[in-house]
Amino acid sequence: MLALGEVHTGLLQHSTPLASDHSERLLDLSPGARVRRSERPIAYAVSPDRLTGVDCALPAASGAKVRAVGTVTSRAALTGGHILQGSAFAWLTRSADSRRLPWPHYLSHPGRVEFLGRANPTDLRDGFLAGQSSTELLDVGGIAAHVMDTVQRSPQLDRRAPFRSRRTRLRCVIEDSAEGVESIAGTFAIESTTLRTLRLTGPAEHRDAMIELCEDLALHDWLLTTLLAIAESAMTASSESEQRTRRLQPAVEYLLPLWMPAARVDSVVVPVWEALERRPGFTRQWDLSVNRVRDQVTLSAILLMQQAARVAEAARRPAIQDRS
Repeated sequence: MLALGEVHTGLLQHSTPLASDHSERLLDLSPGARVRRSERPIAYAVSPDRLTGVDCALPAASGAKVRAVGTVTSRAALTGGHILQGSAFAWLTRSADSRRLPWPHYLSHPGRVEFLGRANPTDLRDGFLAGQSSTELLDVGGIAAHVMDTVQRSPQLDRRAPFRSRRTRLRCVIEDSAEGVESIAGTFAIESTTLRTLRLTGPAEHRDAMIELCEDLALHDWLLTTLLAIAESAMTASSESEQRTRRLQPAVEYLLPLWMPAARVDSVVVPVWEALERRPGFTRQWDLSVNRVRDQVTLSAILLMQQAARVAEAARRPAIQDRS
């Protein structure tokens, strides 16, 4: 089987991080279903899965017309009370019938999209990764954005984000590995300032774990991208040291405590994270950026203390002159 999916990540439009009980209410998108949440190693909550029915064409690099019918699974997640994600995935499989079946058939297989006739999985994979767009094509990115926007429009939010940031998108393809292959392999690429792609190959029994890996990677890519943007903005601005420190404050207060790669994923996908740590080196780049931010904050503190000492010394001099 072949899975096509996207994970969108951004800052929750609220002035403060949400407490766990508030996060649970915010993500209660399907009445009667349970919001899953955990507190360790970091606060995390995820909405119940939602199903979106689709009857559309699949993107194909060759331009072939491939009709597909089924349901796409989507959900929203909140990390640390203020990092929001919307994800959507569909597992593609060939229909056992040559015609479109009644909806109850597709609803009985949630998250599965069946294509009619012949199709080359490699052709579908490459067409999806290429970002083909059309109103006729399957749009898992639009479904991921919709579930995220649904949460952002909640009346529980004051829509006053503590700092400005951009959403990022991770476009994912998951393929079943060849029979007898137990390891999971992945290829990550940065396509633009906001778009990344990820190809994963692994055993069918680890499909859920690979989806969780996609979400975890998207989260940490957003953290790193946002930290770099904040640091660059602060360091390149022609402003006083105190103003630069004020620009860096959101990074220290909101982002630094959240860096925990692979802390919540299944152990079977950890080797993929380890490979990404070697190249492109997520944590290495994160640590360099964090040290840069902390050095700037420390330097600003030293300069402010020196300035305060000079002001105090200048205030004492008239008093000494008067006594003489």
